[in-house]
Amino acid sequence: MSTTIEKLQDAEAKALDLFAAIETNNIIRPGKAEKQLSDEVFELASDLFGIKKYWHKRLVRAGANTLRPYHENPPELIVQEDDILFFDFGPVFEDWEADIGRTYVVGNDPIKHKLKNDVESAWHEAKDWFSKQSKVTGAEFYQYIMELTRKYGWAFGGNMAGHLIGNFPHEKLEKGNYGLYVHPENHNDMFLPDANGNPRHWILEIHFVDREKQIGGFYEQLLA
Repeated sequence: MSTTIEKLQDAEAKALDLFAAIETNNIIRPGKAEKQLSDEVFELASDLFGIKKYWHKRLVRAGANTLRPYHENPPELIVQEDDILFFDFGPVFEDWEADIGRTYVVGNDPIKHKLKNDVESAWHEAKDWFSKQSKVTGAEFYQYIMELTRKYGWAFGGNMAGHLIGNFPHEKLEKGNYGLYVHPENHNDMFLPDANGNPRHWILEIHFVDREKQIGGFYEQLLA
């Protein structure tokens, strides 16, 4: 029988196949609205993989909206000729959650490409650091990520850097329940088991922004 982490990794692998299909099908093009892109990804996911359930809202952010964290709902933007955007999708596969975020650049702007590359590099650097720990609170991990953000020369785009993930629906991510987030007010050890004594599994998300240039980049997946 597969373990929880194996099921989560399998769900993530399928979600990554969806993201690969997004690129193969050349869905990301200038002139499309954020909602149009979201709807096209939904249709692609349904047609190719039978995905119809998502455990959180499908997120497409373009241009200045890439500065906005998940909980905000800014006015819709259109993808421009020389733009940056990111996707954040949480498809559910046989009641197992995935949560993937990726950044894309339309055009050749070197700053936007650097931002895209930096969020991915920082994510892997943070994952490597976490893998060497045996005890760390959500607040301590968040502080490490803030230091990492400064090292890369960006600002951080939100007040959290990850959250719990699991079988759908997992422990509910409620406002103010900081123990389920990589958050400065989570003083619980991230390695503590859940209420049933099972290991918890986490999503790590890196959101770098440059508020002066009005751009942001996002990278998210399973921290395992």
